[in-house]
Amino acid sequence: MIDVDAHAPEREIIARAAEILKNGGLVAFPTETVYGLGADALNAQAVLKIFETKGRPAWNPVIAHVASINAARELTTAWTDNAEKLGSAFWPGPLTLVLPKRDIVPDVVTAGLVAVGIRVPSHPVALALITALNRPIAAPSANRFTELSPTTAAHVQNSLGDRVDLILNGGPCDVGIESTVIDLTSDVPTLLRPGAISREQLMRVLGGEVRIAPHDTDTEGEARLSPGRTERHYAPRADTWLFDADDVATIVRATGEFRTRNSSASLAALVLDWSLPLDSEVHAIRMPRDPLAYARALYATLHQLDAEGYSVIAIQRPPRSDAWAGVHDRLERATH
Repeated sequence: MIDVDAHAPEREIIARAAEILKNGGLVAFPTETVYGLGADALNAQAVLKIFETKGRPAWNPVIAHVASINAARELTTAWTDNAEKLGSAFWPGPLTLVLPKRDIVPDVVTAGLVAVGIRVPSHPVALALITALNRPIAAPSANRFTELSPTTAAHVQNSLGDRVDLILNGGPCDVGIESTVIDLTSDVPTLLRPGAISREQLMRVLGGEVRIAPHDTDTEGEARLSPGRTERHYAPRADTWLFDADDVATIVRATGEFRTRNSSASLAALVLDWSLPLDSEVHAIRMPRDPLAYARALYATLHQLDAEGYSVIAIQRPPRSDAWAGVHDRLERATH
C-alpha cells in the first residue's frame, strides 16, 4: 500500500501504478464511489486476474473506466443521443452507461454479452491513473465477491491482502456506494442498478421515461448486463436484518430470543429514529437522515461493526423514495 494525494496525485506514484497495469498487473485505487480493483480493460488475461482475485463468477461483467466522453465513444459501436445527454450531464461522476461494445473490448469484460458498461470517474487519482495508462481500466469493487465494498484502502487490504500488486491509498470515498447503471441498448432506457444519481435525475436529463429493470434471480451462469445484481451482495459477515420502525417490537423480541440462545452474541442496530425502544444491550448507531450522507457512511459503518465482531446487525429501513433507491438496493441485497 502507498499513500497518494487524493487531490493532486503525485506523478511518480501514478506512473508506477500505470506501469503495473501496463504489464498485466492489478492496482486497487480510489474512485468517488468505492475503491476499484483495476486492470487494463483491453488485456483479457489481466482482466481474468480480477475475477480470480475476487472469486468473481465469469457471468458477472465489469465496468470499463475511461477519462473522457471521447474515450467512451471508442468503446462502443453506437454512441447515442441519450448517451451524449447523460455523459454531458453526469460525467465525470457516478454513472455507468451500458452500450453496444466494439470488438476491442474483450468478452471477459462483458461476461460474453455484446454490451459494455462505461464510466468516467471523477476522483483525481482514478482519472490520473487512466490518463497515465492511456487505456480503459476495468475496475469492479476491490473486495471478495458478494462481500462489503471497500470505501478505504484499509478495507481493500483486509479483504484482498497481498493478492493485489499495489493499493493506492487516497483516503475515504466521497459517494460510498457503487455507480448508478443505466442500459441504453434498447428503445427505452432501463435502470439496472440505482445509485447516487437517481432515476428522477436521469429522466429529467433524458426528457422521457426510464424503466426499472425487474429484480434478477440467481440463475446459475446467466450473464447480466450490470454488476451488483445478484440477490445477495454487499454483505457484512454478521447476520444482518432489516426492520421497519413500526415493527420495532418484533426486532426487540427477536434480539432477546437470539441472546437467550446465544449468550455471547453481540448486537448492533443502524437507526434513523433515535427514540426506538431497542434492547438496552443493543449498540445503536444513529445514521444520517440525508440519503447521500447515509450512503457515504453505510459501508464504512458495516465494516467497523464486522471488525468489532458483532454477531447481528439490525438496520432500520430508510424512507421509500427515489432519492433512497440506491441505499435500499444495497440494504436489501446485504440482508437477502
